[in-house]
Amino acid sequence: MEAVASTNQTLRPPAHIAIIMDGNGRWAKARGLPRVAGHRRGAEAVRVAVESCREIGVKYLTLYAFSSENWKRPANEVDDLMGLLRLYLKREIKELDKHNVRLRCIGDRAGLAEDIIRLIEDAETRTGGNTGLTLQIAVNYGGHREIVVACRSIAGKVAAGELNPVDIDEDTISANLHTAGVPDPDVMIRTSGEKRLSNFLLWQTAYTELIFLDTLWPDFTRQSLSDVIEEYHRRDRRYGETRG
Repeated sequence: MEAVASTNQTLRPPAHIAIIMDGNGRWAKARGLPRVAGHRRGAEAVRVAVESCREIGVKYLTLYAFSSENWKRPANEVDDLMGLLRLYLKREIKELDKHNVRLRCIGDRAGLAEDIIRLIEDAETRTGGNTGLTLQIAVNYGGHREIVVACRSIAGKVAAGELNPVDIDEDTISANLHTAGVPDPDVMIRTSGEKRLSNFLLWQTAYTELIFLDTLWPDFTRQSLSDVIEEYHRRDRRYGETRG
């Protein structure tokens, strides 16, 4: 296994990294290949990212695998993406469990096929006791809808007399999101040169460092991660305060 770039050895890794994995289609198009070839190559980059984060001590890695808007893509591409998700859940769980990785899936499961839901539940149960890297895969996920669902849950508690409206604060909302119990991302990476959040972790990224790479996702490497961590440590995270 290729070693993680040495520049990371002296830098404390961010506790939580989130990634918008963009550019699979463009990677394939540039090579005259079908889009599914880009998605398959992108799955290899997922393995690299997970292994690298685990090796350097990142505690949480959240990957944007399939958005709630991705259903608008051509049916054959959606089928290919769902097939890759099935394959990942079947083939990678043993390896994740072996390396003490806990897997969680966030998003609206009601929109997924029953066999995928079962695979997710089985994977979460199998790895639920692991204490190393927590890998969160966002599937059928949308940040707007996540906040709406959280508001509905809170409103239900108010209506039932379980919660006083004056007690609702930021922590209340965070506790009702898909990511409840997980710290907000320290850094958000988006590959392929695009510079937007695309409805991903909208509440959670209020003070996240955003790093945009021109690299297409299938070309993401350990060195790419090393470069991001170096850039992260060059940032001055003030959280609204004035210093110096």
